[in-house]
Amino acid sequence: MAERSTAAVDVADNSGDDPLTAKADKAATDGVAEEEKTAEKTAEATESKAVERQSGEQPSLTAPELHSGHKLARRYRLEECVTRLDGFSSWRAVDEKLRRAVGVHLLPADHPRARSVLAAARSAALLGDPRFVQVLDAVEENDLVYVVHEWLPDSVELTALLASGPLEAHDAYQLVSQVSQAMAAAHREGLSHLRLTPSAVLRSSTGQYRIRGLAVNAALRGITAERPQRNDTEAIGALLYASLTQRWPYETDAYGLSGLPKGVGLLPPDQVRAGVHRGLSEIAMRALVNDGATASRQEPPCTTPDELARAVSTMPRVKPPEPEFTAPPEYQRTTYQQGTYGRPQPHPAATQTVVVPPPPLQGRTGKALKWAVSALLIAALGLGSWQIADRLLGPKNTSKTPDPVPTVVTDEKPVAPKPVAIESAHDFDPLGNGAEKPQAIPNAYDGDPSTFWHTENYVTADLGKLKSGVGLVLDLGKAQKISSVDLAFLGDTSVELRTAPADATSEPTMPDQFTTRASGSGSDVTLKTAVPVTTRYVLIWLTELPANDGGFRGKLTEIKILG
Repeated sequence: MAERSTAAVDVADNSGDDPLTAKADKAATDGVAEEEKTAEKTAEATESKAVERQSGEQPSLTAPELHSGHKLARRYRLEECVTRLDGFSSWRAVDEKLRRAVGVHLLPADHPRARSVLAAARSAALLGDPRFVQVLDAVEENDLVYVVHEWLPDSVELTALLASGPLEAHDAYQLVSQVSQAMAAAHREGLSHLRLTPSAVLRSSTGQYRIRGLAVNAALRGITAERPQRNDTEAIGALLYASLTQRWPYETDAYGLSGLPKGVGLLPPDQVRAGVHRGLSEIAMRALVNDGATASRQEPPCTTPDELARAVSTMPRVKPPEPEFTAPPEYQRTTYQQGTYGRPQPHPAATQTVVVPPPPLQGRTGKALKWAVSALLIAALGLGSWQIADRLLGPKNTSKTPDPVPTVVTDEKPVAPKPVAIESAHDFDPLGNGAEKPQAIPNAYDGDPSTFWHTENYVTADLGKLKSGVGLVLDLGKAQKISSVDLAFLGDTSVELRTAPADATSEPTMPDQFTTRASGSGSDVTLKTAVPVTTRYVLIWLTELPANDGGFRGKLTEIKILG
């Protein structure tokens, strides 16, 4: 059951959660070519059933009666039925060919929505965006239509995250930023979601949010919309609202969340719960159906995911909370530290005999000794007085302390850093095959955070132990001073900032010919040099990659250089 709650399978229950999804890098699905012949053989049977429906006979809307252990295409073994609803069923299955867990949706071939489900699944598989759960196969076979997709046991639904309380401001910012950018990319390809609920959003162990059910979830339920972009934008606003307040932004309860009180209308999140980030509260209201009206400002509404993504990108980035350190316990003194351990206890003092001093010297000898001692004391006093007088009356030191140098105060203020333009860039892989997706390099500095340049896929985070790193060389056109570089990645990435010598007449060809200026890791990294550095060639050197696309791959969305 624990695996079911975290897997990326579309659980279609009566409350309306959970969807299917599509993902990256595969333009076609596994096994579609092999199934084309089977589809041709079943075309006549499907047409005959369509004739029966036209004659008045209703198709069966019951889910196919399958059982655990049944195999599809001699490859996908069904393990556990997650749900049965509205004529289709969802299963957790095993791909015996690749030995991995997958999710499967099944429905009869004569189901009225079978054709639209197949078309939606194949369109979603062509998107190739890693922010969506990937469709692996979409097949019609033996009077069945089934869609196979990824299963992500290490991911957690937003529904489960909100069950324990609202998200931190930084997590809510990452949620609305990543989801809006992903849906903007999908709508540019003509794909919409229309069922973007808390169960459709997953957070991976690396902190990346992924969306499941793109196009397919709506097709399974027969959902359409006149304004799909507006519907998806409002759904993202509802997700942000719930993340900030742990309340559903409507009067009805849904997805395990309580709705707003009846009759009060749509309150801004910062009026529902104290301490809500003001900027995120306004973003949520601009995306919801209130058309952007807030308590203190009148901002234009966000009616498309692209407008919402731009609105989020213009607000200041929300920093993660400072780590909390547990205070050490108070220092406790022990009897040993106080000095009583091992010390003998005091005993009553014993009575001692009082010794009587001898009487002073008497007689002629005693008087002589007294005069001798007095003479010695007088001589000592005279000698000391002579030495003191000699020091006081001696020559004085005529050296003077140099006057302090006056401090020059100027009215000049430090110059604020200015952006440095990137004239051109290319991939840098001298330790490998020499090419790392050069066609996508302009996406890394085009000013659009929804596009990115990515590396090849590696089997381990340290580039499969094949090389020490890969990266991009940025040509500034001429030698210029730089002080910092801002980098934005999809997933936590380790990176170094290296520069060529200021007097270099040509670009270095090996990594050790660049000088390392700074290093860091994370999804949003700022690399600052100790002092401003003059250079023409800047190397962004990736040394450790995040988990992505079934392996490890670096994805750089934006570069900003400041002088």
